[in-house]
Amino acid sequence: MQNTPRSLLLRIGICGRTNTGKSSLLNLITNQKTSITSDIPGTTTDIVTKRMELHPIGPVTFLDTAGVDDLSSLGKERVIRTMKRLGTIDIAVIVLTNNVWSEFEDALVAHCRQYKIPIVFVVNKVDLVRPSQQYLSRCKTISDHVICCSATEHKRDEFLFEFKQSLIAICPEQFLNTPPLLGDLIPQENEYALIVCIVPIDLGAPKGRLILPEVHAIRDALDNNASVVVVKENSYVHFLTTLKSPPDLVVCDSQVVDFMVRTTPKEIPCTTFSILFSRFKGDIVELAKGAGVLRTLGPSDSVLIAEACTHHPTSDDIGRVKIPRWIAQHCDKNISITHCSGGDYPDDLAKYSLIIHCGGCTLNRREMLWRMHQAKDYQVPITNYGIAISALHNVVERTLEPFPHALEAFRTFG
Repeated sequence: MQNTPRSLLLRIGICGRTNTGKSSLLNLITNQKTSITSDIPGTTTDIVTKRMELHPIGPVTFLDTAGVDDLSSLGKERVIRTMKRLGTIDIAVIVLTNNVWSEFEDALVAHCRQYKIPIVFVVNKVDLVRPSQQYLSRCKTISDHVICCSATEHKRDEFLFEFKQSLIAICPEQFLNTPPLLGDLIPQENEYALIVCIVPIDLGAPKGRLILPEVHAIRDALDNNASVVVVKENSYVHFLTTLKSPPDLVVCDSQVVDFMVRTTPKEIPCTTFSILFSRFKGDIVELAKGAGVLRTLGPSDSVLIAEACTHHPTSDDIGRVKIPRWIAQHCDKNISITHCSGGDYPDDLAKYSLIIHCGGCTLNRREMLWRMHQAKDYQVPITNYGIAISALHNVVERTLEPFPHALEAFRTFG
């Protein structure tokens, strides 16, 4: 559990009005005093996260959120923050009590429906007020999964059995059967498939290790019974000459994509780690469409470069230095560039002509799709680093070749 990247964990948000027992429910699930509880409404102020291994689903992250009906001056900020985070969860556990259904429950359900987030209702504190049949029927018109309990008195094993049954029934498929990152690109008839990864080691490379997309790609190749060779760009050409037969796939860091395309024979499929992640974490077809906008950008346009993680930029940082430089060289030097990182994804995207997002290796799939959905709401095209860099270097036709639908989308909408 501790070694699983945050982005691969199922994210379960516990939400509802203040004082419905959300924190007590989290404590029941984890069997720990994870969240502070009291009878005072609004006890939970900031979002509390807790990792745990939830068999048979695997490692998950629970998010205990502030009450959505906290109307105090500070509470309004907490509610805004809560609603923003709820767009990034995979399953919503909405906690109810006292046969109360209000505008706040309506807002939570509408939010979940908008982002296609499955819902489990937990009717809490049934030891104090029994839910009416009419109330339960109303819940079941929204979700088939309605659990009654008392988080402070309920027998944990009985509750967990019912709770896990509901989670398994609505759990997004990728968490029960994770899609391959590149396994489907490996010829199944070749039992000795070879994948070559070109990994430049520069100032941006973390000391003593590879970056997450590279590690994911290597692991997925091995999981699919392929052999993997990792080379730096300065030894790649020589390495190809030593092979008796060509590799089945070449994958590179986007920063050397023009070099890879230039030196790789045309009959060998090639792409980039970031392009692999555009499919693994998001919607590669939509991201390919967005890259076509790079051809039309002019001096009056504004581009948002969004990164999922927060790090100290280096002197030649890919998002803060290189991509803006390539945009100035290949599009227009007067294009306005704005950056955001971590959780600071802007609420208002309307002013941007294009969003160029990182590969999203620290996001889960729903978070990346949610960010794409936000862009679509504002009718703003979005692409990712790998596809954008390939487009800016005029090699995107080659790097999207392994993904025919994405290539067709780029040609049609670009």
